[in-house]
Amino acid sequence: MADGLERNTRTVMLFTALSRVTGLLRDATFSRVLGTSTAMSAFGFAFLIPNLFRRLFGEGALSAAFLPTYQRLAERDEKQAAALAGGMLGVLAVGLGMVVVLGESVLFLVSATYDHENMAVWLMMLTLPYTPLVCMVAIIGAMLHVRGRFGPTASVPLVLNGCLIAAALLGWWFIGADTDRDRLMVTAIMSGTVVLAGVLQVGWSLLAMRGLAKLEFDFAAARDPLREIFRRAGPMILGLGVLQLNTLLDGIIASVPLWTDGQVLGYTYPLDNHSLAVLQFAQRLYQFPLGVFGIAIATVIYPLLTKCAAEPVPFLSTVRRGVRLVLFISVPASVGLILVREPLTAVVLQGGAFDAADTSRVAFVLLGYATCIWAYMLGQILTRAFYARDEVRTPVRIAMAMVALNLILNLTLIWPLREAGLAWSTALCAVIQSVLMAVILHRRGVPIFNGVVLGTLLRVVIAAAIMAACISAILWAWPASASWWGELARLGVLTLVGGIVIGVCAITLRMPEWRWAIGISDADEV
Repeated sequence: MADGLERNTRTVMLFTALSRVTGLLRDATFSRVLGTSTAMSAFGFAFLIPNLFRRLFGEGALSAAFLPTYQRLAERDEKQAAALAGGMLGVLAVGLGMVVVLGESVLFLVSATYDHENMAVWLMMLTLPYTPLVCMVAIIGAMLHVRGRFGPTASVPLVLNGCLIAAALLGWWFIGADTDRDRLMVTAIMSGTVVLAGVLQVGWSLLAMRGLAKLEFDFAAARDPLREIFRRAGPMILGLGVLQLNTLLDGIIASVPLWTDGQVLGYTYPLDNHSLAVLQFAQRLYQFPLGVFGIAIATVIYPLLTKCAAEPVPFLSTVRRGVRLVLFISVPASVGLILVREPLTAVVLQGGAFDAADTSRVAFVLLGYATCIWAYMLGQILTRAFYARDEVRTPVRIAMAMVALNLILNLTLIWPLREAGLAWSTALCAVIQSVLMAVILHRRGVPIFNGVVLGTLLRVVIAAAIMAACISAILWAWPASASWWGELARLGVLTLVGGIVIGVCAITLRMPEWRWAIGISDADEV
């Protein structure tokens, strides 16, 4: 089945891995300059809404709603496809521009209630204009995907990461980060730089599209397909964005201390001004494998699913391939991240303003997120399977239930577990969501977990168990080092051994998925 799933997945993985590595460099810079300070939490709060738009639209809902319609038009009428693309970008620029103006006005009024002294609000006002820019990048990226070009869009985050690293270092160099005021000034520079990065991302995406597709600003020709897209986009935001919406809820709950004096309804709130920074540092670490592998596979598989949605056999075959590839990557990733969470946190984040106590605190939160990387990745594939079949209601209903459950669990678990309770709640909801979607797809004639897929799962679990035993033995024999270089060496050995063990097990157990993962061959039969 030579449709390029594995090859294009490899391309997206490589670029996404590079962007995630620069993302880790960005977070390493932030942690050393700002630590888990109130300023870092304020910047995290300011980036909540733009980051939500980036994840929902850049990695999911809007592009998922746009892509099948644009693909259909591109195959039969290039002129109307160009009109749709131009109309979509125009609607986003105008509509979201108005949303930004309204949002800025509301934030200004909110700021006034704090006598304009709450920096978290001011920082959000600086970052808010990024939202329409990232949505435009998502639409251009979907156009490139239809044309078989995945690399340019996957490399777009490099621009944002590079700009933020430069902003943090320049702010630290010229202003310093010794006092709260200094740190807040540095975050103000970082927040303004987000918008600059958005402009550069749009420019880079348009440049990549030259010669591949055209834009026509004919709104009359684009009216009907635009209506179809926005009718689909609303439900998709919930269906594809449940993890992102849950992450937003986590951030809002963790940011409460930035707005209060530590008392809520007469009770001492279990979180503090550092909680949001701790939570977001942990999220960055677990999102590395999720972004490199899970989003990459889901990005590439969705156009293939939309093409064969009316053909049951090819459709089921494609879904199973995606699931097998996800299981092969995500189960060892979950197990490995659980085991190396302490040295990983120390190597990436510890130093400067980020001390050993911060490392322990972030690693404890990371434990909750790491347990269910497999569920996060599987959910991305299964949700796209529903939407490729034009079934939007079921994943939306599941998503709404998960958001409600996540909120209840959040408000319950923060009392015994502090910010780690937010991670465990998100993880549990991801598991329930994936299980429900798999069961419903099975009942609707898409039996994903046949003998071949279950055989893959069994062999992956065996390989992950052997890997866990080897890594645990090394951790027992090689205690934590007091130096950064010592921890880097230990983490490097642990990672290398884990990779070698999984590779040897995959070959020994005759698992073809390892070849798919590195792009040696495409799947033929599932």
